[in-house]
Amino acid sequence: MSDAYEPVTVFHLEMVDPAKLRPSTATPAGLEIIEARLPSPEFGRFLYTAVGGDWQWRDRLTWDYARWMRTIGQPGYETWVAYLYGTPAGYYELEPQEGDSVEICYFGLLPQFIGKGVGGRLLTHAIARGWAKGARRVWVHTCSLDHPLALTNYQARGLTLFKQETVLVLPLGETPGAWPGANRPPAPGQ
Repeated sequence: MSDAYEPVTVFHLEMVDPAKLRPSTATPAGLEIIEARLPSPEFGRFLYTAVGGDWQWRDRLTWDYARWMRTIGQPGYETWVAYLYGTPAGYYELEPQEGDSVEICYFGLLPQFIGKGVGGRLLTHAIARGWAKGARRVWVHTCSLDHPLALTNYQARGLTLFKQETVLVLPLGETPGAWPGANRPPAPGQ
């Protein structure tokens, strides 16, 4: 491998008992969580890049329309969007898997909604929805490139670490988020 590769820690978390869910008590005023019931690759890509752009999300950047549609249009796949006063604030996607397992395969917030109580409430909803789908296990993974509080939020809701690994990744340059640096606050006076 090239010296340009960097180590990234990947954390795999799970919940195997719905009674372990520790719901967030925060419910920001104006928050609605609504299922996007019609598969829309354009909307899916918007959410993916707006949320994951500055966190090095890369898996779906090369997907064409057909690949998006195959994934988000598969039976049992769900996309849920958090809106704050009608504005998209974050989202999650659920994917049913073999063995009655449900993965929260994508979860996150648009930059301006981080730290406002939306994340805990949205994650509570995601886990509860996984259980409502008949799961025996709800799981998620995050990594050291993600928001510094992501792992804490997952654990605060009752998900427990079952695997940790280090992988080597080639860092992306600028990513197609809302715009480069969207997750960083502006400098004073800007």
